[in-house]
Amino acid sequence: MVVKAMMRFLSSNVQRSAKRLAIALVVALQLMPNPGFAAELLMFSRAGCYWCEEWHRLIGPIYPKTAEGARAPLREIDIAHPPPTLSLTAPVVFAPTFVVVENDKEVGRITGYPGDEFFWVLLAEILKKVTTE
Repeated sequence: MVVKAMMRFLSSNVQRSAKRLAIALVVALQLMPNPGFAAELLMFSRAGCYWCEEWHRLIGPIYPKTAEGARAPLREIDIAHPPPTLSLTAPVVFAPTFVVVENDKEVGRITGYPGDEFFWVLLAEILKKVTTE
């Protein structure tokens, strides 16, 4: 009986440790820059953000398939936990905010989601400033 109780205790501790490790790994991966690309589109969002959800509904499925998506892959970041390595021109206050970065330095940003047509036009203007392909 004592052995069974000890095994349950150890098993639950191992499971909790594994869950903590998995969460830490996910957070660490989110904070790491994408090493395969010099430019990225960072989407700063927060849970329950209506306009973030609209972007995901209308643009999210097609973005990776576009020339813009190939040039600046998307990385979504919780607005409350920006990566410390980023060099931004100003703090991100509103969700969603889209920031194009090149080598972790801000190139330009779109604050808010102005609708799909304006989004593509504004993004194209920012991507003109990116120096690497």
